[in-house]
Amino acid sequence: MKAIMVMYDSLNRHMLPNYGCDWTLAPNFKRLAERTATFDNHYVGSMPCIPARRELHTGRHNFLHRSWGPYEPFDDSTFSILKDNNVYTHLVSDHYHYWEDGGATYHHRYSSWINVRGQEGDAWKGEVKNPDLPEHLGRLNRQDWVNRKYMQKEELTPQARTFAAGIEFLETNHTEDNWYLQIETFDPHEPFFTLKQWKDRYNYAWDGPHFDWPKYERVGEDPDAVEYLRYQYAALLTQCDHYLGVVIDFMDEHDMWDDTMLLVVTDHGFLLGEHDWWGKMRMPWYNETAHIPFFVWDPRTKKRNVRRASLTQAIDVGPTLLGWFGIPQPDDMQGFDLERTVDTDEPVRKASIYGMFGGHVNVTDGEYVYMRAPREGNAPLNHYTLMPVHMRSPFSANELKNMQWHEGFSFTKGCPVMRIPAPGMARTTQEFTTQLFDLRADPKQETPIENREVEERLIVLMREAMEHNDAPAEQFERLELS
Repeated sequence: MKAIMVMYDSLNRHMLPNYGCDWTLAPNFKRLAERTATFDNHYVGSMPCIPARRELHTGRHNFLHRSWGPYEPFDDSTFSILKDNNVYTHLVSDHYHYWEDGGATYHHRYSSWINVRGQEGDAWKGEVKNPDLPEHLGRLNRQDWVNRKYMQKEELTPQARTFAAGIEFLETNHTEDNWYLQIETFDPHEPFFTLKQWKDRYNYAWDGPHFDWPKYERVGEDPDAVEYLRYQYAALLTQCDHYLGVVIDFMDEHDMWDDTMLLVVTDHGFLLGEHDWWGKMRMPWYNETAHIPFFVWDPRTKKRNVRRASLTQAIDVGPTLLGWFGIPQPDDMQGFDLERTVDTDEPVRKASIYGMFGGHVNVTDGEYVYMRAPREGNAPLNHYTLMPVHMRSPFSANELKNMQWHEGFSFTKGCPVMRIPAPGMARTTQEFTTQLFDLRADPKQETPIENREVEERLIVLMREAMEHNDAPAEQFERLELS
């Protein structure tokens, strides 16, 4: 048995033809739908990038206990478990956060890995002289501008090199048995850098300043700039589609569909002006960022060209892989093997919770979304960890001065953990309000509703899910759910 996962960062569900978009060019995603089960109610869990990847390993939510950070000593890793059960695991990725302080323990869980350099602000090419930065809108990063000089041919772009390394693994090993390959590209994450051949597929005229990287702020640009940036994203999406086709072609040419699982996933979406916002994180997790695409080819069921309405989440990916290889999932994993859901659309949960550490706690039953905001001051709030590291640096001495030991949780395997206060997480009232949306009547979440009966029902589901996750007591307190 074999498995391939193609993983993107910031792949927007609502920009794919599979989910109703009629103007982006993504023919290989259409081909993908013909070969897989397409999931219509798949949601994020813990956001953003590295918390989502911790969930991929552990099959349980991260965001109620800590923010961005490394793999913990008590964590169960899907990929370590596969490796320990004689399944060879290989990671090919240009997602540079894996090699920062806050992500630097995840790639070691695989049997082997390849780090493709150059995305975003990756400290890759060294140039002492400051580059000449053009007039621009949004954000422009010095290191990114240096890196781009070394990517002026298609085969030199990080995405092209990532998929080339993935295909190299397949060419070497497709006749072998018991392996897992993860081809993970940072694209279509911002900055939306592509070469001319992809931009010309859309041929959108623009005579304004350089603009392919918005700030995580309210939209302040004029409508033409907003539309232009959406075309920049679309060009990068079309590049992603091309390399997805390379994987599908390889599986076709080598007749791999009978014994190879294929998963196509992302961590979250990206706001391109919807709700008057750019980006993610600062604003609520609207469906443009939280409701994500998901495609599964499971040779156990051989179901293809079907759609599935059951509510699923990112924490189900690891258990599904373990199930495919016939390996029991650990007790601390809370996701589900989706074999029966792929086969018959059998539901696995009544509701999904999701969010970002210190933000809203959100719950959906597939028909409504309820965003529960914290009380004023957003406190109390603590990190619980044995790995006190942020994205690019350890916790500071000042942060650690007030650390206390906590007896641990049901999933820490008897280990006490550090409890470290997390001040400074408050947002503005405008950004942090409790909202309820009826997705059937208002799929774009443009008008919050008031419905006490629905709200109370979703609060019960939220509490149950938080308790099941063994959330810290103060999470209930800050949300005024206690």
